Amino acid sequence: MIQKVRLFKFLGWMTGLILLDQLVKFWSRNAAQGIEGRTFWALIPNIFELKLVYNKGIAFGLAQGAGVLLTPIAIIITGYAIYHIAKTKNDPPGVFTGLVLLASGAVGNLIDRLSPMGKVTDMFYFRLIDFPVFNVADMYITFAGAIIILLGIKDAFAKKPETVQPEPLEDSATATGSSPSE
Repeated sequence: MIQKVRLFKFLGWMTGLILLDQLVKFWSRNAAQGIEGRTFWALIPNIFELKLVYNKGIAFGLAQGAGVLLTPIAIIITGYAIYHIAKTKNDPPGVFTGLVLLASGAVGNLIDRLSPMGKVTDMFYFRLIDFPVFNVADMYITFAGAIIILLGIKDAFAKKPETVQPEPLEDSATATGSSPSE
C-alpha cells in the first residue's frame, strides 16, 4: 500500500511540475507574440531578462538539431524513475526529489520536441554573462543533476560500517586445555 501512495505522490509531483513548465512556455510564447529573439520582460535590465528562443538541440542550446535524438533517452529516464519509485521502499533522502525533477524535466522538453513546432521553448536569459537561454524543464534537470552529484559525494565520503571479522576457530586440542604433546 505504501508503494502505491509513494508512486501516486511521485506521479502527482511530476504532473504538477510538467504543467508548470508547459504553462511558463505557453505564457512566454504569447507574451513575445511568437517572435523568436524578442525580449518580452526585462526583469533586471541588461542583467536578467525573459526572451523567447526556440531550441532544436539539447539543454542550453547545445547540439542544435539533435534534440529529437533525446526522445528515447527521455522515455528511458522517465520509465526508470517511475519503476524505481514503484519498487524501492527506502531511498536515501533526496533520491525521490532528484528522480521527480529529472523525469519532469525530460518529459517537459520531450512534449515540446514532439509538438508540431518540433522545438523547445526557452525564455530565461542572463544577459550579463550571455548565458544560453533556458527554461523551467532545464532547471529541473540541472537541479536533479546537482542532487545526484551531491548524493554521490555524500555516499563516497560516508563512513562505511566496519565488517566484523569472525573469530579464528580454536584447535580442538587447545580448546580442551590439553597440549598436543600429551
